[in-house]
Amino acid sequence: MAGDSRERTALAAALQAQEHVISRQQALGCGLSRDALLHRARAGGPWQRLLPGIYLAQTGAATVPQQEMAALLHGGAGSVLTGLAALHGLGLITAPPRRFDVLVPATRNRRSTALIRIHRTSQMPNRVIREGRRSYVLPPRAFADAARSLSDVSEVRALIAGAVQRRDCPLRALAHELDQGQMRHSATFRRVLAEVASGVRSAPEGEFRDLIRRSKLPEPMFNPRLLSADGAFIASPDAWWPRAGVAAEIDSREWHLSPADWERTMGRHDEMSRCGILVLHFTPRRIRTDPAKVIATIAGALAEGGRRPQLSIVALPAAA
Repeated sequence: MAGDSRERTALAAALQAQEHVISRQQALGCGLSRDALLHRARAGGPWQRLLPGIYLAQTGAATVPQQEMAALLHGGAGSVLTGLAALHGLGLITAPPRRFDVLVPATRNRRSTALIRIHRTSQMPNRVIREGRRSYVLPPRAFADAARSLSDVSEVRALIAGAVQRRDCPLRALAHELDQGQMRHSATFRRVLAEVASGVRSAPEGEFRDLIRRSKLPEPMFNPRLLSADGAFIASPDAWWPRAGVAAEIDSREWHLSPADWERTMGRHDEMSRCGILVLHFTPRRIRTDPAKVIATIAGALAEGGRRPQLSIVALPAAA
């Protein structure tokens, strides 16, 4: 009887520590027999099978933390969540991942499933972030691996530019991950990182930059700090053509954090106009659906600005 009590205690402790998720090996190690395990995980039983050899000791849909725990148990000892799964677990993105990316040592034989994408690597992280028995790579590795997993350039822009804009991850740390990480699937990540290094801070700004380059118009500075001749801060527009004194703003509430931020944006527009800056406003939708009109508007403003003396405004590059 004492032995049964110890086994029940060990099983309860394991389930409590692991979000009520347990592997077959762990359950047997806690004294549960194979027949008892099969009985609990039978159709309509109190347990359910999440993955081969991985069980959830409750009914109902698994939560994201429970899916994370199942992914790590499937990966084995020392496995670590990365990519979008790690970013969600660390609270850096809100959307839960469709699949959970797990790093395992290159020598370990594990297969991907519909829920889990296994990455065998010789570059296992030396440092991880632990939340109970769940482990995540540090943010720079998570953002880099997430960028490599995405094929749509607009998604990569939103991810990487957003990370730098919100200061979730320094640009230099992302550049280090690009240099040190795998080369496969890194082309879009490399392209977007170059955009962010030039000052681009959102996906719409990246699309705007592409449009400018296709049009052969002069390329502006992105997100510079504009100062008056006496050093007073004026504004930090999305794009700036210094010779013509033209600023462009990509107006979208989606890329501002709150109504208060939106009001501050409107205020800086007024301040720029007061300093003689020609301020242009474009929505992301207009950039996508009427690019010719956008280009014509910019070209006209550059021509108008070029006919007047250059403004006494100092432009400092965007901070990395």
